[in-house]
Amino acid sequence: MKKVTLLLALCAFATASYAQDVTPAAPKTEVKTRDNGTQKVVTKTGKTNVGAALDNTKDAAGNVAHKTGHAIKSGAKKTGHAVKRGANKVSGKAKEGSAKLEDKTE
Repeated sequence: MKKVTLLLALCAFATASYAQDVTPAAPKTEVKTRDNGTQKVVTKTGKTNVGAALDNTKDAAGNVAHKTGHAIKSGAKKTGHAVKRGANKVSGKAKEGSAKLEDKTE
């Protein structure tokens, strides 16, 4: 048990240190030259609002698809279970009815 605990602790520290080493994308600096010869320095540090919105939309669509798939799967299971129970009930009633008919004919 101690070995497992030590291994988990080691993995946690390794993951934490790796996460600290990874730096986000460095800001991009662009120099634009205007028509009149002056220069303008533009620094971009991340996604634009449109880019972030597109990513969020894509993630949301993936989540909806996953939830829909799960709902369909669970609904199919429930339907299959209900059909099986119904078939068993019908089968039981048919056996019961045929047994009564045999008793009457004898």
